[in-house]
Amino acid sequence: MLSGVWLLYFCFGMTVASLAPLVRPITDELKMNYTEMGRILGSWQLVYIATALPCGVLIDRLGLRRSLLIASVLIGISCMLRAFAQGQLTLFLAVAFFGIGGPLISIGAPKLIGIWFKEHERRLAMGIYITGMAFGGITTLSITNSVMMPWMDGDWRKVLFIYSFVVFLSGLIWLFISRHPESIEMEVHLSKLERPPQVQVFLELFNLLPVRIIMLMGICIFLYNHGLSNWMYEILQTRGLGVERAGYWASIPTLIGILGSLSIPRMALPKLRFWILAGLFVSAGTSVILLKSYSEPIILIGLALKGITQGSMMTILLLILMEIPKVGSRHLGSAGGMFFAAAEIGGVLGPLSLGILSDNERSFQSGLTMLSLVCIILFVLVFVLKHLLTAQQN
Repeated sequence: MLSGVWLLYFCFGMTVASLAPLVRPITDELKMNYTEMGRILGSWQLVYIATALPCGVLIDRLGLRRSLLIASVLIGISCMLRAFAQGQLTLFLAVAFFGIGGPLISIGAPKLIGIWFKEHERRLAMGIYITGMAFGGITTLSITNSVMMPWMDGDWRKVLFIYSFVVFLSGLIWLFISRHPESIEMEVHLSKLERPPQVQVFLELFNLLPVRIIMLMGICIFLYNHGLSNWMYEILQTRGLGVERAGYWASIPTLIGILGSLSIPRMALPKLRFWILAGLFVSAGTSVILLKSYSEPIILIGLALKGITQGSMMTILLLILMEIPKVGSRHLGSAGGMFFAAAEIGGVLGPLSLGILSDNERSFQSGLTMLSLVCIILFVLVFVLKHLLTAQQN
C-alpha cells in the first residue's frame, strides 16, 4: 500500500513540475508573458481549494482504493490535455483540471498512513511517501530539457503526452496493488464504522483553534513551496545559468529534499517537533535571501537550504494534525480536506504573486523578499501552535 501511494505521489509531483522546465517554449509558442503563465501555473490550486473538502468526504465515504484510482485517471487526463492546448485559455483549463484529481492523492496519502501504520511508524512512513512527489519533480526537472525535448525534436506537446501515459500506467499498478485481500478487508471494516453527519464533523474540526492555526500555516507553506518551485527554473536562468544547467540546478532542492524527508520527520518526536519546525522555517527564510545573490556558491547554499525544508515542513505539520485527539485517523480525510483546501490558497498565491512581482523586473528580487516575510510569519505561528497544544494537554 505504501509503495502504491508512493507511485501515485510520484506522478503527482511529475505532473505538477511538468510545466516549469517548459515555460519558455510554451510562452513563446502561445505568446504569453510571465503574469499569464503565473496565472496558469496557479490555476489547478484555485480549483483544488473548491474540491478539497468534497474530496476529503469522498475518501472517507468511498474508501482509499477507489478514490486513489479515480485520482490517477483525472491527473492523467489533465497532463494529456496540456499537450493539446492551443492558447492561454485551453492551457489554463487543462492545468485547472488537475485540481479535481490532485486532492484525492494529497488527502488520501496521509489517511492511508494513519490507517495502515501504528503511531511510532508513521513518522518514517510519512517521510517515505512524501519522497514520491520529490522523485517525480526531480525526474521531470532533470530530464525534460536534457533528454525528453531532444528526443521529441523540441516538441513540448509530445513530452507532456508521454508524461500522461506514465500517470495512467501508475493507476493500473495501484489497481493491482489495492486488490490485495487485506486492502479489501480493511475497506470493508472502515465502511461499517458509524459516522456522524459530515457538516457536524467539519464544524467540530474547525472549532478547534489548533486546527485553524495549522490551516493558516499550511497557506504560508504552500505559498513558499509552490511559488519558489514553479519559478525556480526561471529564477536560475535570470542568474545566468543556461537551459540545461538551470534544469539540473533546479532539481538540487528536490534531491536534497528526498534525504530530508526520510531523516527529518523521523527525528520529529512530539517534544522536538515544534523546535524542528522553527528551524526549518529559519532555513526556508535564509534560502530565499541567498537566492537573491548572483554568486553561484551562495546560490548553491540557498538551493541546499530549500531542499532541507521542501518536504519536511508539511510532513511534520500533518503529523501534528493527525495526532490531535479529536482528529485521529477516523476524521483525517475531512481534516485533510480542510487543511489542503486552505493550504492551496497559498498554492494559488505563490506562483501568481511571484509572476506579477517579477513581470517587469525579470529578476525575481521582489518576489523573493516577499517569501522571506512569509517565513517570518511561519516562525511566529509555530510557537503560537506550541503554546495552544501544550495548554490543552495540561
